[in-house]
Amino acid sequence: VQLAESGGGLVQTGGSLRLSCAASGSIRIINGMGWYRQAPGKQRELVAQITSDGWQSYEDSVKGRFTISRDNAKNAVYLQMNSLKSEDTAVYICNADLLTTNWVRASYWGQGTQVTVSS
Repeated sequence: VQLAESGGGLVQTGGSLRLSCAASGSIRIINGMGWYRQAPGKQRELVAQITSDGWQSYEDSVKGRFTISRDNAKNAVYLQMNSLKSEDTAVYICNADLLTTNWVRASYWGQGTQVTVSS
């Protein structure tokens, strides 16, 4: 199983970015999907998550600015980030809680995509 992220980059304060993550491989079903981020010198934190039936939750600092969504047919999750702030600068990492075709349940991680917000 592989998770591949895309969409990171450099943006000015107040700008927007849309991150995408697609899961591929021996997947039977994907349960929860989410986005984490890790800034230099800081611990990894959960930014947003979404269940298979669309229930969403967000870290307090991104509420009202970020929106998570998913396309179950494509095994994909997205993160629309608006009104970006310098403190949003981090590596954003996709996560999926899934069941493989061998009936193994595990949590998989992407490689991460850099988001840099400049003032």
